[in-house]
Amino acid sequence: MASGFFALLDDIAALMDDVSVMSKVAAKKTAGILGDDLAVNAEKASGFMSSRELPVLWAITKGSFLNKLIILPIAFLLSAFLPVAVTIILLIGGLYLAYEGAEKIYEFLVPHAHGEEEEALQDLSKEELMSLEKERIKSAILTDFILSIEIVIIALGTVAQETLTMQIIVVSIIALIATVGVYGIVALLVRMDEFGLKLINLNDKEDSFSDKVGRFLIAALPKVIKSLSVIGTIALLLVSGGLFVHNIEYIHHLVESFPSILGEFVVGLVVGFLVLFIIIGIKKVWKLISKK
Repeated sequence: MASGFFALLDDIAALMDDVSVMSKVAAKKTAGILGDDLAVNAEKASGFMSSRELPVLWAITKGSFLNKLIILPIAFLLSAFLPVAVTIILLIGGLYLAYEGAEKIYEFLVPHAHGEEEEALQDLSKEELMSLEKERIKSAILTDFILSIEIVIIALGTVAQETLTMQIIVVSIIALIATVGVYGIVALLVRMDEFGLKLINLNDKEDSFSDKVGRFLIAALPKVIKSLSVIGTIALLLVSGGLFVHNIEYIHHLVESFPSILGEFVVGLVVGFLVLFIIIGIKKVWKLISKK
């Protein structure tokens, strides 16, 4: 009886050791996409009123957890019984990410009435602001869903030859890191100015070390957010381009002479603008039909 118990403990220890090793491998494989996930979601979670930043971030985080709960069992089933479906899902997600990235560039290059939009936001009622907030949360959760699919699929690929138990444990750990780690860092970023203000008010001394650090954090926040917006857009195009390069052989051969990052960026950019112009065209046609 005792020998059986110790044998069980030994098996559990061996399993945990294997899980630790495979989790490290999976984490390395998904490090790039986790970085992209951070940049994209930090940009998505910013731009709200100070009092609403954490509630909004918590809503997005809960949505991210729900995304993982939906994706994980489906990914395990599709990987086991219909692997081709995984590739199709990834490519559809790639189209959406490329479109989002291209749309941001289009809005920057093509003149828009941003000033009027900002004034209009100030004139909105509380109910209208809450409605706009919900729309942005939905958009962030949808983007997280697509990025989560890629994170889960990449992590699953690193343990494809392992047992089902190993796959479930390792991929679940990576999925948990992707949510807790990413949104934990995002929370720190968006509250950086609040932390800076607390440092300034920490003591009554003028121009103390804490005052300098606090002022630096407050001054740095807008630049960090702007940087994240740019990085997030580049990340969207890199992730989407990578999906097409690695899953469509024809595209892979077209850009194989390019440096990998440049090739993925170009593919993401081209696909994104193709999708964007198609959608713009459809909207214009729909408006013409609606007027008749």
